[in-house]
Amino acid sequence: MSTIKVALVGQPNVGKSALINSVGNARLKVGNFSGVTVTKEVVRFSRDGYDFEVTDLPGSYSLTDYTIEERVTKRFLDDSDYDLILNVVDSTNIERNLYLTTELLALNKKVVVALNMTDEAIREGVHIDEQQLGKILGVACVKTSAKEKTGIDEVIQAIIKSYNLRENRFHLQFSEVFEDEISHIVSFLEEKKVQCKISLKALAIKLLREDKEIYRRFHEEPIWIELQPIVNNAYQHLYLHYDTKDLDDIFNDEKSALAKGAVAETVQFDKQVKQSFTDKIDSLLMHKFVGLPIFLFLMWGLFQLTFELGSIPMDWIDAFFALLIDGTKSFLGDTELASVIADGAIAGVGAVVLFLPNIIILFFGIALLETTGYMSRVAFLLDGFFHKFGLHGKSFIPLVSGFGCSVPAYMAARTLKNDRDRLLTLFIIGFMSCGARLPIYILFVGAFFTEAQAGNMLFLIYMSGAFLGVVAAKFLKMTVFKGDDEPFVMEMPKYRMPSFKLIWHTVSAQAMMYLKKAGTYILLASVLIWFASNYPKQPEMEQLYQAKIELAESEQSIRTLNNELALFKLENSYLGKIGHASEPFFAPLGYDWRMSIALETGLAAKEIVVATLGILYGLGEDHNEESAGLVDKIRENISLPSAISFIVFVMIYLPCLAASMVFMREAGGWKYLGYLFVFTTATAWVLSFIAFNVAQMLT
Repeated sequence: MSTIKVALVGQPNVGKSALINSVGNARLKVGNFSGVTVTKEVVRFSRDGYDFEVTDLPGSYSLTDYTIEERVTKRFLDDSDYDLILNVVDSTNIERNLYLTTELLALNKKVVVALNMTDEAIREGVHIDEQQLGKILGVACVKTSAKEKTGIDEVIQAIIKSYNLRENRFHLQFSEVFEDEISHIVSFLEEKKVQCKISLKALAIKLLREDKEIYRRFHEEPIWIELQPIVNNAYQHLYLHYDTKDLDDIFNDEKSALAKGAVAETVQFDKQVKQSFTDKIDSLLMHKFVGLPIFLFLMWGLFQLTFELGSIPMDWIDAFFALLIDGTKSFLGDTELASVIADGAIAGVGAVVLFLPNIIILFFGIALLETTGYMSRVAFLLDGFFHKFGLHGKSFIPLVSGFGCSVPAYMAARTLKNDRDRLLTLFIIGFMSCGARLPIYILFVGAFFTEAQAGNMLFLIYMSGAFLGVVAAKFLKMTVFKGDDEPFVMEMPKYRMPSFKLIWHTVSAQAMMYLKKAGTYILLASVLIWFASNYPKQPEMEQLYQAKIELAESEQSIRTLNNELALFKLENSYLGKIGHASEPFFAPLGYDWRMSIALETGLAAKEIVVATLGILYGLGEDHNEESAGLVDKIRENISLPSAISFIVFVMIYLPCLAASMVFMREAGGWKYLGYLFVFTTATAWVLSFIAFNVAQMLT
């Protein structure tokens, strides 16, 4: 007969001892834990073909070293031999009790939760959906009453069933920043092949909690030399994000957010309690009728500011780079070196840096909403809407992160533990327009719409992309990712005043990442595009046109001949040949070969699209204070239907190379990247074709 060893854990006064002693014919053995005066009770009994050995651990609010009882419980759970944990919870005060539950789940042990005092909870108007709570936590949750001896048999059956499971299925997810620091430590421990009785995630959490025993263990090992900088770096990030160096406060906030989210999803209260400040704000911002319009209004305002405020310094930046180009050509003369530096490197990078103010404003707005705790509410608010399209409520976080950058958005999808939900979310993150696409939108919006309309058009573009994403999710859910939806729980942190130190850290990091792209491979790409657009040379045609120019009688004729020569050279360059080769594929969408080339270079980085257009449409005309800007050249060379089609294609097609590589890693292989390429390209082509033809009919 198998023996199931159970660790009985709960906060003080939850009735755990009474619960286990309710089992008939139980044999109670009383003693002391080694080295302390705390009483140790072990209950033994037999049921349904199994022997049970239940160790009743001292009541503990947390797994810390603050009290003897907590120290004993923690040491037993870390070092002793047992099969699973029976966590007894007070149903009348479930949110506070779930703080301990979250710590127990982090141990990576099998857990069964007994929702005790159900009779009292019902009298107090507390109604718990134990099935939904069990799905959220990934463990069996059983309603019990030690006083009335109900639910005892169900607990025993849940223990047996959990004992016979091959692996744990619980769900424990901290906030994104916390999970990132945990994953860094876990990755290092995995690389070092560290062996431990508890899971590596639990070990990482203990390191972050400054667990004395764990620190003693590692301080004596050579691995500590490499591990310490990783842990220190994690502390600095946590201190910055939480604006405190009190680790207890940080962990309490995490546990509180997890417990609050679970309770909000699974518990109903009959009695009205005094509303807190957070509850009062939530009653408005999370209202089922006005909550979503408020969110859309805030996003609309953000895009209005992005265009209106961002346009102010754009003229200064544009003028600066125009002077820099003129100065470079004046200094180096009419040489190939001057052309590659001015028309290639400076023009390409300048076209990207031009939109830095808009990027900063967008990142600032998103960071502001996140640091106040509002974004978590929006995820909860949109859960019902998302489920209609086959998405998980938690998909909102990686999706809204995609408005900033697809790389962290793909990584944020790790919060979805179900592989099907995670893959589905990964496949549609690209529909959320990242910050790198914003310069393209602003370029075309500025060319075809007035300043009064521009903010509204930006809002429409971003919301259209998001809507197309959820529609695509519905299609994929019905065809590829079939299956039942997973339950949703979202952290519900308290509202906080925005931390401008944290916002500065976030925005500056994103801005520097943007500039780093401009100064590295966007610079390289710009030079390569310049080379491909200037070679091979056409000496015979240049001589022919030069002769015509010498015979020309007017400035207008000279300008026309120069432009004709530049266009001929461009069309017969390497870049022109590539563009003409791919033009038949893009022609039904209304694109010329230059627009085709711009889209293809955008596979490396979306910022290069603007740089490419700047180089291709900028050739054949001297740069001076009277030169038409890139916006005017776009307006002159591209029709409105073609521009709309181009925006739709940019909105949907494959993300940049860096994001694609992260997608491949998160999704699980090259084949998924191939599927993504086919799916996004086909969708972009079809919708761009529709947009082009509809726009032609309307205009």
